[in-house]
Amino acid sequence: MGSQIAVPVKETFFISHGSPMLSIDDSLPARHFLKCFKQKVFTQKPNSILVISGHWETSEPTVNCINGLNDTIYDFYGFPEQMYQLKYQAPGAPKLAKRVKELLKSSGFNRVHEDNNRGLDHGAWVPLMLMYPESDIPVCQLSVQTKKDGTHHFNIGKALAPLKEEGVLIVGSGSATHNLRALRDTAGVASWAMDFDNWLKESLVNGRYKDVNNYMTKAPCAKIAHPWPDHLYPLHVAMGAAGENAKAELIHHSWSSHALSYASYKFKSQPK
Repeated sequence: MGSQIAVPVKETFFISHGSPMLSIDDSLPARHFLKCFKQKVFTQKPNSILVISGHWETSEPTVNCINGLNDTIYDFYGFPEQMYQLKYQAPGAPKLAKRVKELLKSSGFNRVHEDNNRGLDHGAWVPLMLMYPESDIPVCQLSVQTKKDGTHHFNIGKALAPLKEEGVLIVGSGSATHNLRALRDTAGVASWAMDFDNWLKESLVNGRYKDVNNYMTKAPCAKIAHPWPDHLYPLHVAMGAAGENAKAELIHHSWSSHALSYASYKFKSQPK
């Protein structure tokens, strides 16, 4: 993208962003994991970043195409006041947005839209603020389609795989478990959350991606772990973008609020 020389990116990532409190709460282990991301997990500086966030749902794939700086969207309610003062003003990535649209259309996604106003929701800016605090890397966001299935999102990822050769970091931002009504301020982890989380890890690290695409019928406790699919679909995109025989690795694991998993994964592309 742009005049920068593209160093190919070999990995894609799925980050469980959990609660918006991740932006300020130092007691959350996932916060420290993300703050060390560019030192310990992914040391290459990408040309630009494509984020697929569970907080942007549209009926058809849509990219935000922003000239200038991305706005910071405060799409959470009733949190400490200081969180509404935080800003993550990364540049928009209009060239990347157009490229995403082009790749999707050439792979059979006939209707792909651009949004010229929408900034970054907290599924994008909260983890990025920790991972890349300098906010100097252009960012584009892509929506999820909750009326579609895991395979649809996996195929979106497959269509976007060429972006890695162009130096683009692809990050799915969601949550390995996401039942907000089941969150409790109690010790221990709900057994259903543990069962789903373990199934997901075993399926991913053993390359059972088809099972993960069909998680609603294959996984234990799928409906309670994800009453709605929005926070798991970003994982399917990251998985698809990594390529056919990509190797998945669990790169962080922690829990909060009795049922919220912060399991995060790296998908490393394998040579053909």
